[in-house]
Amino acid sequence: MQSLRANEALTHPGSLLAPDGRVIAPFDLEQRDAEIGEHVALASQPDILNAAAQPFELDYSNLNVAHVINGMGVTLGDSIVGLSALAAIRHVYPQMRFVVYRPELAPPYVEQLYALAAGKVAQTRSLPWPLASIPADETRIDLGNHLFWPGFMSLPMIDFFLGALGVRAERIASSHKANRWLQALELPHLPEAWRNQPYVLFCPAASTPIRSIPHRVHATLVERLSERFDLPVLGFGPVDHPRYIDVASASANTAHFLAWVKHARYVLTSDTAAVHIAAGFDIPSTAFFTTVAPELRVRDYPRCLPVTLNLPELRNVQASDRQQDMLRLNAAYDTALKAELPFSPRRATLASTALNQP
Repeated sequence: MQSLRANEALTHPGSLLAPDGRVIAPFDLEQRDAEIGEHVALASQPDILNAAAQPFELDYSNLNVAHVINGMGVTLGDSIVGLSALAAIRHVYPQMRFVVYRPELAPPYVEQLYALAAGKVAQTRSLPWPLASIPADETRIDLGNHLFWPGFMSLPMIDFFLGALGVRAERIASSHKANRWLQALELPHLPEAWRNQPYVLFCPAASTPIRSIPHRVHATLVERLSERFDLPVLGFGPVDHPRYIDVASASANTAHFLAWVKHARYVLTSDTAAVHIAAGFDIPSTAFFTTVAPELRVRDYPRCLPVTLNLPELRNVQASDRQQDMLRLNAAYDTALKAELPFSPRRATLASTALNQP
């Protein structure tokens, strides 16, 4: 069986198997920044399903447990949507139990989401994990390194995850593709000062600069929010504006972040986790999209109003902080902010009404 070269291992569309028989996440190899030894593709092993290597379809009505190996990525947004795919399957087939094997070095704030989902959507285990300890007589699905799968940037994300799990996406109702499993989570209370105080939320930061809202326009966007809703604007980092309040110190972990989004009147964000969270809690939002077409991310979010920036030369770029790309990004925002931004008119009315209630 042919071993993968170091560069092949890191970008391989699937998980890896080490010579000692343990399943390895390519992400963990990259994070350790050490010499990469010999590995083979996990999908080369018997009874490992990997839709990137060979598409498949499962009859979940005849299954009770499935092991999802190296799912659902190392970003918060991907994980929310990936878990939504599992929740949607469990809604149709409530007997199903999922075990998700996670990269060992995934960011702690992402792993906090899986801890919240434990017992509600999936059980988790940490890689590396001996392949021999994943029962061969149970369904074993490799979803590793999905960023490098051909369909990830050409399909709506929820449809991609469903297909990778062996489900035809059209068989799942759109209402079950909007992350509403988040509503079942046990979240902390907001600080007392904000429990009955309406506010709108500004979430500009994504996992890569090319999808984040540039700092230079933060104050302008806070002003737009303040004018539109006549409410305090909260966020997670400094912005120089008199109606903006930084609540980062009261958002110690992912559960607190989810709670802030849950109780917001409106969310202004980019192509990042906040837009998926807002949809899960039925909070209306406006979201900027730079390198990804919005229909691939928010198609099933009826209360999200997307703004697509004119950046055709950066379409499908996964991540970037290159100077030339940042200059293009800044110019695109300058152009976009010359026009009116799309805000939900219904929510503006609700916000004003709530503000005037005793």
